[in-house]
Amino acid sequence: MTEATPITVPRHLGLILDGNRRWARARGLPLMEGHKQGYETLRTISDAAFASGVEYVSAYVFSTENWNRSADEVKYLMKLLLWVVKHELENFNKHGIRLQTMGSKFRLGKALVKAIHEAEVKTKNNTSGTLLLCLNYGGQQEIVDAMKRIVEAGTPADQITPELISQNLYAPGIPPVDLIIRTSGEQRLSNFMLWEGAYSELMFTPTHWPDFSTAELQEMFVKYSKIQRRFGGK
Repeated sequence: MTEATPITVPRHLGLILDGNRRWARARGLPLMEGHKQGYETLRTISDAAFASGVEYVSAYVFSTENWNRSADEVKYLMKLLLWVVKHELENFNKHGIRLQTMGSKFRLGKALVKAIHEAEVKTKNNTSGTLLLCLNYGGQQEIVDAMKRIVEAGTPADQITPELISQNLYAPGIPPVDLIIRTSGEQRLSNFMLWEGAYSELMFTPTHWPDFSTAELQEMFVKYSKIQRRFGGK
């Protein structure tokens, strides 16, 4: 592919932000510093993705399993998320970015839930890109919750379709994920967007998330451009 060849970017990019703690340990820093730097990297990478033409960026920032971490780490992460949602609002509006969250609001705390709601309302008309924070999120739980809504609506079993399930997910208006990138060397989805990522292309890198760069992102976009996506067909 030459420099003159246009790069095809995914419409919807999924990011599994792995390696914040390993990054901190490798530098002899507190784990919290890894999360702080991870946030800075997410801001940089999402801005670069939107500038490249990506319409949706979904970031796995806190899973349903992350509650099993130490109380101090969870408390810090909740405070960091609250700070981000409040203080990034001006930046989102300045760049036309819409903020959405995916996941259960249960256990998040009133202050964070309120801040999320206000940010989603105040950015809902922005059209330059959508940043989805997967927060207290699990792909299996999302499908379970969708099925519960369908059953509670009294839908007969023979009328349940993939389209109906999609309409009952946490963010039913978003398109399928085209490309999922996971950092820090692990090669698994870890319960991330199992339904939306059914036909995603998968790319992995040994780079810890805080060190993931816009240059590496662009390299992956070049690789993505060379893929012939078949979705099970010829």
